[in-house]
Amino acid sequence: MLSFINNVFGQQDVGFKKADRVLKKLVRKKKVPGIAITITKNGETQFSKGYGYADLDRELLVNPATTIFRVGSVSKPISATGLAKMVAKNQLKLSDSIYDCVSYFPKKEYGFTIRQLGGHLAGIRSYKDNEFMNNKPLTIKEGVSLFENDTLLFQPGKGYSYTSYSWNLLSLVMQEVAQKPFEDIINDEVLVPLGLKNTFPDKQQELVGKAICYLKKRKRKFIEATPVHNFFKLAGGGYLSTSEDIAKLGNAYLTDEFLSDEVKDKFTTSQKIKEELTYYGVGWQASYDHKNRPYFGHIGNGLGGYGIFYVYPKENIVVSILMNCSNPYQDERFYKIIDAVFDELAEGNN
Repeated sequence: MLSFINNVFGQQDVGFKKADRVLKKLVRKKKVPGIAITITKNGETQFSKGYGYADLDRELLVNPATTIFRVGSVSKPISATGLAKMVAKNQLKLSDSIYDCVSYFPKKEYGFTIRQLGGHLAGIRSYKDNEFMNNKPLTIKEGVSLFENDTLLFQPGKGYSYTSYSWNLLSLVMQEVAQKPFEDIINDEVLVPLGLKNTFPDKQQELVGKAICYLKKRKRKFIEATPVHNFFKLAGGGYLSTSEDIAKLGNAYLTDEFLSDEVKDKFTTSQKIKEELTYYGVGWQASYDHKNRPYFGHIGNGLGGYGIFYVYPKENIVVSILMNCSNPYQDERFYKIIDAVFDELAEGNN
């Protein structure tokens, strides 16, 4: 077996043979260039391992503790945690109108609240044209200017439309209320307290351990992704992180030490439209997996990065899987990995 398929670095690997086989196959079949997985239960790491390459040309192996991936929309739970800390400190309320926080945002036909904005219920549009491929170093405020004059898609609270731009605007709200840069809010309220030492805003900077972002060119060929500047959409899709850091974030939600249950529930409980679940809270997907197990978390898909982040509160299990390519469309294999993890942990409890 080639060494790059299964690199250990002294990582936690107690069993998990079924999941291990699937992960090895993803690399061997060139479905992904590199992938890191971290599984915890009751706050303890059960399985943390890297497979494949962070850099194909230099043959740098993936390490779940130090390989830094583009996490796409897994950025939203990071940002939502910063917002939750502000709510806990009574700096703002989810029921506040965004106009109370950002008075200069152009008035729409209808007002909308922070809760609606964070749950994709405000009617803000999504990307159009080549906005997703932006390679200009825009500020958060300049990013908001891309859509601020557009009409809402629907009356807030009457529809659901997923868009990272909602979190662009939310990051501006947080900046204005706190009177400090959004990235500083997240650093001071989330990254430092939780010890997320390998989580950073994506500024096209050089970082030790940063994975190359790849796109699938042909069936078994990867090319480097086109450079993009993601800072303007930092809150919704602009963070870099490791699988172990993301698992730490998940574990912060399985106790009441970092946030009270009352505050956490406001963010991780699905909102509703006419009593129908949207399966989205505030910055967190709040749904059921393929086996109908309840979870909150997020899928992240960025240019050259893909992530799966599930927190299972009933079982106290956190699943963090990151890879350095855009969506590889391997859902069935990811389901097998998660099922294998649950089977292994269940066997370990017998």
